[in-house]
Amino acid sequence: MTSVPDANDLTSADFPVHWPVLTRWADNDMFGHLNNAVYYQLFDTAINGWIAGGAGVDPLTIPELGIVAESGCRYFAELAFPERLSVGLAVTRLGRSSVTYRLGLWKEQAATEDARPLAALGHWVHVYVDRVGRRPVPIPDAIRSLLATACLN
Repeated sequence: MTSVPDANDLTSADFPVHWPVLTRWADNDMFGHLNNAVYYQLFDTAINGWIAGGAGVDPLTIPELGIVAESGCRYFAELAFPERLSVGLAVTRLGRSSVTYRLGLWKEQAATEDARPLAALGHWVHVYVDRVGRRPVPIPDAIRSLLATACLN
């Protein structure tokens, strides 16, 4: 059985997929750092961008939808505009109709740095449902194949 690493020990090296994202001026809150809701937007953008591009599906027309059933985030360091960031994705559970992601967020730095410290650690659960009836359905094959490339176990 694979042991689960302590959140404080995770780095960018613990994520098979790295998705670059940019901050925007409007992302900063009145305290001068990224508003907590922005982290969720970045996670959502990375997951759906990776699936759309990697599985070759159009999220506006595919008959199955991955809807968010659960999400959470722990914050370790402040981020702010203007910064280049990366979202890391790892699949920690791949079920019949649901997938659980581990998500990391860190500052992009020189490509020579192999393990960047996390500024945030998130988790996200998508449940796939029929677009019309909103009942759980199996994860589409093209998406399942892509998800399998990021599985940790």
